Amino acid sequence: MAFEDIDFGPYDQAEHKARKAYELYENGNISQAIAELETAIEINPANSSWHFDKGLALDSANKFEDAITEYELALHLNPNDLEILNCLAINYTRTGRYDMAIATFEQIEKIDPRYEPCYCNRIITYTEMGLHDMAEQMFYLGQQIEPECPLCFYNIGNSLFVRGLYEKAIHCWKRTAELEPTHPQINYRIAQAYWAKGDCERTRAHFLAELRTNPGDTSVILDFGLFLLELGDTESAREKFNRTLELLPDSAEALLYLGEIAFSKSNYELASQIFHQAIDKDNSLVGPRYRLGQYALMTGKRQKARELLVEELGLEPDDAAALVSMGSMFLTIGDMDHAMHCLLRAVDLDSTNAKAYYYLALASSVAGRLENAAELFEHALDINPRDAGVLRDSALVYLAMGRFSTAEDKIKKALALVGDDSRLKSLARKVRIARLAQHIEDFLLRFLPRPRNKRSIDEKPRRI
Repeated sequence: MAFEDIDFGPYDQAEHKARKAYELYENGNISQAIAELETAIEINPANSSWHFDKGLALDSANKFEDAITEYELALHLNPNDLEILNCLAINYTRTGRYDMAIATFEQIEKIDPRYEPCYCNRIITYTEMGLHDMAEQMFYLGQQIEPECPLCFYNIGNSLFVRGLYEKAIHCWKRTAELEPTHPQINYRIAQAYWAKGDCERTRAHFLAELRTNPGDTSVILDFGLFLLELGDTESAREKFNRTLELLPDSAEALLYLGEIAFSKSNYELASQIFHQAIDKDNSLVGPRYRLGQYALMTGKRQKARELLVEELGLEPDDAAALVSMGSMFLTIGDMDHAMHCLLRAVDLDSTNAKAYYYLALASSVAGRLENAAELFEHALDINPRDAGVLRDSALVYLAMGRFSTAEDKIKKALALVGDDSRLKSLARKVRIARLAQHIEDFLLRFLPRPRNKRSIDEKPRRI
């Protein structure tokens, strides 16, 4: 009998399962690999490498919490294994446990200060925490050990990008591409930085370079479509979104953007159908209900519009412009509470959004809080002093407050911006009439008898 055919019992079976899991993992059969490893671990739970391999497989399936459990079990069996510690720290970062990630990286550093990945990967943790000075410190420490580490350049590029330092981010990512031309999505990241800079030609070039390398990457295709949509190249954008759906039929985002294209072309019925399809694919997707609510309001279905907008608000959208638009719709419907919620949330997200302050001012004026409305109008004008609509509406508030000079000043500035405007001229006449009425009232008051002091009327004359 051949030696390899001898059955050594369950432990031999466990080894066989572990080897089979490795082959499955290498071939991309992640779920089957996990199942084989689970069988091996049931037979021999004291093998740290199998727990570690299962953690890696779970990472590939984006099951980071489960992977942490496996890494912790592996670490219990092998407390000083640097690879296990490093993967555990990375997953702590992925799941937002930044303090635990930093503590684990520091543990690695104590065991082996020359283990470069503990500095390289700590850049990500500090970037996520917003501690960019510390991220840079980790980059330079990593450079001292491995000056040509492509991942170090990539990670610090992310920190620079988050801070809006796009040129420096591009420099670091291009260095990554030089050191590791096959680094995942490197041209995509460079394209995003050029996009943020407004360099459309280079953005397009790097999107195309990424797709030549990896033509089936749906996240790149989808973002390229958004870039083209922003440029106004609607047909090319539509092609990218449809291509995304070919590769990923359940992509609710691709449907959302196709709906946006239909909506922008006033094809509201088609847009509504697509938005409903997007909701069917992903009930938690932000955006479709907002547009459906907008369409309902356009067609006079105010109650339906309110229901859709309340549902959208429940998804906690974080787009300030969309929240301002929703706030304005809630104002139209007469739902003041939800309008204020949307507008205050928009201001929290973007304190430079003039429209948010404008609609907050309108809400205050409707509620009769004129002083507050005037202050909010001034906030809006501080941000955008050339908005004729805000100048006009603020003049109305100042007129209601009896502050005629300020109202006239706002109207004068608005007329300088728009020229001959009948509404502004009509408002100017109202201010002049109100000022004249005030002058007449003040004039007449001078001739009215002043009331005598109450005490002097009530008191009886005293004898001298």
